[in-house]
Amino acid sequence: MFLQMMKKAILLAAVLMLTVSCGEYQNLLKSEDSGKKYTYAEQLYNEAKENNDKRKYRKALRLFEQIVPEYRGKPQGEKLSYLFADTYYELENYYLSSYEFERFQQSYPNSDKVEEAAYKKARSFYELSPRYDLDQTDTNKAIAELQAYLNTYPEGAHADEANDMAAELRIKLERKEYEIAKQYHLTGEARAGNYRAAITSFTNFLANNPGSPFREDAHYYRFDSAYELAINSFRDLMEERLQEALEYYQDYKKYYPEGEYIEPMEASAEDIKSRLQNF
Repeated sequence: MFLQMMKKAILLAAVLMLTVSCGEYQNLLKSEDSGKKYTYAEQLYNEAKENNDKRKYRKALRLFEQIVPEYRGKPQGEKLSYLFADTYYELENYYLSSYEFERFQQSYPNSDKVEEAAYKKARSFYELSPRYDLDQTDTNKAIAELQAYLNTYPEGAHADEANDMAAELRIKLERKEYEIAKQYHLTGEARAGNYRAAITSFTNFLANNPGSPFREDAHYYRFDSAYELAINSFRDLMEERLQEALEYYQDYKKYYPEGEYIEPMEASAEDIKSRLQNF
């Protein structure tokens, strides 16, 4: 019985404290005392940071939004501007965090937080990067910002992470380019011109992405597109196209003599050689 009474008392005390705290916060939002808002917002931010508390980040943000304009150009403005940007970042509002970190860099280029701001700005764009088949504007922006961070801070605290993220995003762009070329190949049977588009796209892909994990597949599908185009051509075009396909087979074999596609490609190559004997 005593324990139950104690639990109820503790719960009641917690509710009362929360009610009082909420009331103070609401009054502070309506207040014109920027100093108190600054102090309490920073306290909320620190508590949120310590406990990964999104609710407190949101409460801090409302106060920051009210006072940031007032403190621009003042001694406290540097710290406040960083906390403001970082609160957006912690709340995963990456469009606004990237904007505010950029603003912080421009306003306080000599700050001891400028490296962290540069990294988190780049990381914000990384988080905004969509899946490979969508528009990649944010991906390109993220790569540019990550590279800018690495150029400025080659031995920076986040250099390894930045390199890993940039590599991941480059592979995403490569996959988009590769999948576009492959789509031309897959639709070539319905429209012969798509085989020619696939050959051109795969050739460009191979030239532009020397270290891509999609290179072997690109070599194979370029060959297969050329082979299908050749064997379905009019006779006056067939010989030249068969020779072109055979060259692509030889390219594949040079780089991947024991590759995944070597057996079906060798069968197609034998067919090409047999057909060429008729010319």
